[in-house]
Amino acid sequence: MIKLHGMSRSNYYSLTKACFVEKGMAFEEVNAMPSQDEDYLTKSPMGKVPCIETDQGFISESLAIADYLDQIQPEKPLLPTDPFARAKNIELIRHLELDVELVARRCLPEAFFGATVSDETKQATQKDLKRGMKAVSRLFVCDPYAAGSEFSLADLYTFYTFGLAGAVVQKIFGEDLLAELPQVKSLIDRLAERDAIREVEAAKQ
Repeated sequence: MIKLHGMSRSNYYSLTKACFVEKGMAFEEVNAMPSQDEDYLTKSPMGKVPCIETDQGFISESLAIADYLDQIQPEKPLLPTDPFARAKNIELIRHLELDVELVARRCLPEAFFGATVSDETKQATQKDLKRGMKAVSRLFVCDPYAAGSEFSLADLYTFYTFGLAGAVVQKIFGEDLLAELPQVKSLIDRLAERDAIREVEAAKQ
């Protein structure tokens, strides 16, 4: 059985766990914190969570894990099988990661961990988030799902990216990150009622 290493506080851990639940795949959860210890770095090269343990070895990074799950169990695919649709799905995912979530993370230490972030960092974060949000707004389909008519991995990234990024922006800047994207906000509300996401979120309580 595949083992999922990580902790529920991580949005990427929750996202990856939801992938298993969506596909109806059995897995075992192993509690693990991010670590720079050599032993953990052999499992996850940057010391991040999550990673999975398979009979063949470890895999880190949520996108790589999701792709692996699709390859070993094609039923209920997380990514489209059509090459163009698949590429567009991954395109949206990468922009959500790189241009929204990782940008918002610059202010995470002050938002939730009692540290202080410089005014320069905050200003740069606001500027870069505006660019990132414009980029993803050009890629969202919301008809009715993030990347088109079918639920996909992009929907899980949408839910868990904006869950973290939106909370950081609200805490630091007092703003609604999705104020100009009501269709995405509506999508997130619908996704919150999806069985897999409800199961993952309920387990955190």
